[in-house]
Amino acid sequence: MDQSVRTVVFADLTGSTGLFESAGNVVATHVVTRCTQALGSHLARAGGRVVKFLGDGVLALFEDPLAAVEACSRAQDILHDLSVGQRMTPLGVKIGLDCGAIVEHDGDCYGDAVNVAARLADRAQTNEILIAEAVFVRLPDALRLACSSLDRIMIKGKTEPLRVWRIDWTRTAESTLTVPIAMLEAQSRARSVQRLDLDRLDQHLELVPTDGPLVIGRGEGARFIINDPRVSRRHARIEWTSGQCVLTDFSSNGTWVRFAGSPAPVMLKRDSCMLHGQGEIGLGATHEDFTAPTLTFQVINDG
Repeated sequence: MDQSVRTVVFADLTGSTGLFESAGNVVATHVVTRCTQALGSHLARAGGRVVKFLGDGVLALFEDPLAAVEACSRAQDILHDLSVGQRMTPLGVKIGLDCGAIVEHDGDCYGDAVNVAARLADRAQTNEILIAEAVFVRLPDALRLACSSLDRIMIKGKTEPLRVWRIDWTRTAESTLTVPIAMLEAQSRARSVQRLDLDRLDQHLELVPTDGPLVIGRGEGARFIINDPRVSRRHARIEWTSGQCVLTDFSSNGTWVRFAGSPAPVMLKRDSCMLHGQGEIGLGATHEDFTAPTLTFQVINDG
């Protein structure tokens, strides 16, 4: 059997036991399944490959450790967005990552990195990411500064304690990794330009990868506010993920994206698409409705 080096992600939901007690088996099963599927889709969009679902967890593999960490740092956002309008506290998630040689066989994967990632997920607290040293050393310097060393901890099945780092994220829907701003700006200047320009009437906004997610809606929590009854309070989110600009719809009435030169728009209903080039984003009504709130966008991606 062939071996390959991969970053292993174990993501386990927390709070599901209490949900089964309070909401009953049918409702809780629906919620847990919906959450795990959403996490799996999120990891896949970020460049990972879901190996399997584990009841209330997900096992995924990444080729790029940085993409894996960035995707995991958004996991709580995904669960929060699912809970909007459901009148229930969002489930938490705890995540473990390791990097190393793995063997894939018959729909599963095996190796020390798989075992360590699973044990780290077990050791993590709600809304924590624990990463092994093999992941830590592969991160850029700026992101290493966002990690808190837990020194060496014993992992079940290992004879020697392992060095482990923790990445914490806030519980807000628009959380980002805490990285020194000056260092990120210096790195941004050194890299090629990546930027999204958004315009509507007299509103203009530029979104770069270090800005974190942008929420569009008519609620107070939105950074790009559109006061139209067809627009949901948290209608859509745009974020840079692994070098790609991704638009995700969370609305009741949907979002339409028309790319320049494309004859037909892309309709999003609780789904995502990658923005590229330039075009228009329609909110809450079809593109055929000339009164629909519409934004123009241009993606500059010379990375």
